[in-house]
Amino acid sequence: MSVQLNQHVGIPQRLERLPLSSYQNKIFLIIATAWFFDSVDLAMLTFVLGSLKTFFKLTAVQAGLLSSASFLGMFLGAGISGMLADRFGRKVVFQWSMVLWGLASFLCAAAQTPTQLAIFRILLGFGMGMEFPIGQSLISEFIPASKRGRYIALLEGFWPLGFLGAGLLAYFILPVGGWRWVFLAEGIPAIFVLIIRRFVPESPRWLESVGRNQEADKVMTAFEEKVQTASGLKELPPPVKVPNVVDSGERKFSFLDLWSPGYVKRTIMVWSLWFFALLGYYGLTTWLGAFLQQAGYSVTKSVFYTLTISLAGVPGFFTAAYLVEALGRKPSAAIMLLGSATAAYFYGTAANVTALVTYGLCMQFFMFGMWSVLYAYTPELYPTRARATGAGMASSIGRLGSLLGPYIVALVLPKAGQSGVFALGAASFIIAALVVLVLGEETKGRALEDISH
Repeated sequence: MSVQLNQHVGIPQRLERLPLSSYQNKIFLIIATAWFFDSVDLAMLTFVLGSLKTFFKLTAVQAGLLSSASFLGMFLGAGISGMLADRFGRKVVFQWSMVLWGLASFLCAAAQTPTQLAIFRILLGFGMGMEFPIGQSLISEFIPASKRGRYIALLEGFWPLGFLGAGLLAYFILPVGGWRWVFLAEGIPAIFVLIIRRFVPESPRWLESVGRNQEADKVMTAFEEKVQTASGLKELPPPVKVPNVVDSGERKFSFLDLWSPGYVKRTIMVWSLWFFALLGYYGLTTWLGAFLQQAGYSVTKSVFYTLTISLAGVPGFFTAAYLVEALGRKPSAAIMLLGSATAAYFYGTAANVTALVTYGLCMQFFMFGMWSVLYAYTPELYPTRARATGAGMASSIGRLGSLLGPYIVALVLPKAGQSGVFALGAASFIIAALVVLVLGEETKGRALEDISH
């Protein structure tokens, strides 16, 4: 089967005209599966921090530092991987991220001291930090503009599923085998996903943006043929009009371009958004299980309640996936952030289990929805030559918030109590909402090249 096409038509015009088929869905599910297992690794500390605190006899500050270790790795991994992916391609960086976090999970299981565990968590975070911006970039570059936001929001939906998976893993393994067996079980899926990743093609948009036009055409032609076969069409629709921002190979991206007149406002907005959103999120969720244990609940009960609360994340990300296309990115972000702030504040005032679970469900609904909007919005703000770098640096700055959050909580908790901690988280979400409302640019329904124009 061959796809006849005018040679002057570029990759964006060819991609945007393609109907969605089972082939694009297959690529999406492969990336989403990797996202799920990474999320299991990242979320697990919420469920095992109390056990680690007891096992190693850690103070609250030491536990906060340990929980921040993986975020230090993510800070380094996200920033570096974005630049590597814009230089060497999405696919190779995507694969190496899995190797790193899988290896680190096994090393965590063998840690003998808190220092060793912290070092291995940094390595694990580095691998996870590599993956997240690359997954965003790949999905945004494969899916047409009309469905792009929804698909990336659904991709982020595998994070609450990963959170639930981590909870189930901890619930069944932690009482029987302890935290070492939990970390050991986390590393096994890396082998499976690494094999599947061979089926994800390199981004033809990226290949064209760096001047590798023959490769881009070869990958794009194979992509079109698979879509045509999967959709059962005799002929694909004609190419659509998409602005050509810069000719292939004409210029390479520099980190300083993030601060050029066309992108400086977007960079300030998205860095601030990620920093305050993740400061609030990880400052609160990393300590949920430990707070419950501190209140007198057993390890099993605290894991059960945390897992129950997390169930609301599933309708949360489905709602966000709908809203980003129905209302747009900016209003969706504001709704989820302000909802997170309100629910977090009242969670901190909960006086009994019923109130705790009720406000916790509301909090997780909005916070997981917030994640979906963040990941849908960020990669759309930069051109192809800078997309992974832009998304990676935003994620990296967010990891600074992740890194500081648990530690700040450990300092605030003795002085202000749990209500003060959750009020601090609510304030972080409100600042993030104001930033996106004042400085954000709406991207709903626009081709990536049009947004970059």
